[in-house]
Amino acid sequence: SIALLQAAGKRNSLDLLGLKEAELEEQFVRGDGPGGQATNKTNNCVVLKHIPSGIVVKCHQTRSVEKNRKIAREILQEKVDLFYKGEDSHVFKEQKAAEKKKQEKKRRAKENLERKKLFKEMQQLEKK
Repeated sequence: SIALLQAAGKRNSLDLLGLKEAELEEQFVRGDGPGGQATNKTNNCVVLKHIPSGIVVKCHQTRSVEKNRKIAREILQEKVDLFYKGEDSHVFKEQKAAEKKKQEKKRRAKENLERKKLFKEMQQLEKK
């Protein structure tokens, strides 16, 4: 379940559960990381909590509070969808499809490498 929640925030889905503003608790805090004065003196990091599920999202991707609020809501929506739907979630299905595609790409690359090795061996034998 935790691994599923970490996958959220990386997909664009329209088939997600909706969030109600009454179920959200929003805070603005100082961000962390590089940036010096830009991050140390402004409260532009958004911490968003979905009260019924207890899921918390912290977003500090941009310097804009409004952009961070929007991004945090999108990520939270995906995490809540994963939390309630589990493997039936659109986000989960997209993640599995991407994983499968990546494995297929690795397999093809390995096959091509083997073919190249065999080809070089054949060339070496022909030279002798």
